[in-house]
Amino acid sequence: LDLEREYRAAKQDPAFAAQFDDLLEHYVGRPSPLYYAERLTEEVRKNAPAGKGAQIWFKRDELNHTGAHKINNCIGQILLAIRMGKTRIIAETGAGQHGVATATVAARFGLPCVVYMGARDIERQAPNVFRMKLLGAEVRAVESGSRTLKDAMNEALRDWVANVHDTFYIIGTAAGPHPYPELVRDFQSVIGKEARAQMLEREGRLPDLLVAAIGGGSNAIGLFHPFLDDKDVDMLGIEAAGHGLDKQHAASLAGGTPGILHGNKTFLLQDEDGQIDEAHSISAGLDYPGIGPEHAWLKDIGRVRYDSVTDTEALAAFQMLCRTEGIIPALEPSHALAALARIAPAMSKDKIIIANLCGRGDKDIFTVAEALGVQM
Repeated sequence: LDLEREYRAAKQDPAFAAQFDDLLEHYVGRPSPLYYAERLTEEVRKNAPAGKGAQIWFKRDELNHTGAHKINNCIGQILLAIRMGKTRIIAETGAGQHGVATATVAARFGLPCVVYMGARDIERQAPNVFRMKLLGAEVRAVESGSRTLKDAMNEALRDWVANVHDTFYIIGTAAGPHPYPELVRDFQSVIGKEARAQMLEREGRLPDLLVAAIGGGSNAIGLFHPFLDDKDVDMLGIEAAGHGLDKQHAASLAGGTPGILHGNKTFLLQDEDGQIDEAHSISAGLDYPGIGPEHAWLKDIGRVRYDSVTDTEALAAFQMLCRTEGIIPALEPSHALAALARIAPAMSKDKIIIANLCGRGDKDIFTVAEALGVQM
């Protein structure tokens, strides 16, 4: 309630907006480019019928400071923490990008920081763990449950409840207890606002389709939200199908049922007793058994379509982007890239797709090498 009250006040405060915008421009490096992926477009057109093969454009949020979209939200939340007089910062992280972004803003504003991270994720995201420590954060390994993102969020929530008098919890995705899904969406909406203005400037029109990968869903809702009232703009969210929807996966919309986790009602991977099932994705950032509640609602009302992509498909797309555009993507947006390879060949050449390239692949090269059987 304190956080919601302070957030409502901050939204009405021009000084808060000015500081947020200044940091995004001069510290984060926004606006991020909107890039026409010419060679990737040519690649997907090779297997397309005559006159088919949509243009593929990227919103390049991997070029942000810290290498992902996560920093947008962290800037907003650290400013709220300071407004509220909090003196300690905590966060959860899966792939480590949110942990790095939180450690970054904590260092920038001189506050101590603790990041909870599943022990399994610590093993597969070693570069980001070291980055967090370099930035002055304490990384606490979580050994309970599946030892991944869900369990890290459990521990962070326990810490916050016990220390709410002096601690601010920077949640990394558009999930969790109110008002987090709303405020994370609002801070990440800079992605869609920029993409909208850039596309109008470059092409004089809006895109036909928006595509983004979804774990909890912050990068996707950040791209989608400013376009929700544009009826001619279709939207597609891509979940992680892991080893397959009939096997181990992290696609809670495709394979889950409504339930409550981490303070929000949404679609969850769970058994008939409401116990949370273990999620799996090759991408640590998508390895979560739930979805942001706004995505669950957008699915229910039919405004956004949702599909899923397997580990194998994401790996192939990862390599395709490296070789066609000279961009090494994170495994998270590689899921969206794999969906593009399916969708773009069926659309006409004058159609425009914007995909959110929400993170770069430095953190994932060891995971990819292992999956491809390559010795580092």
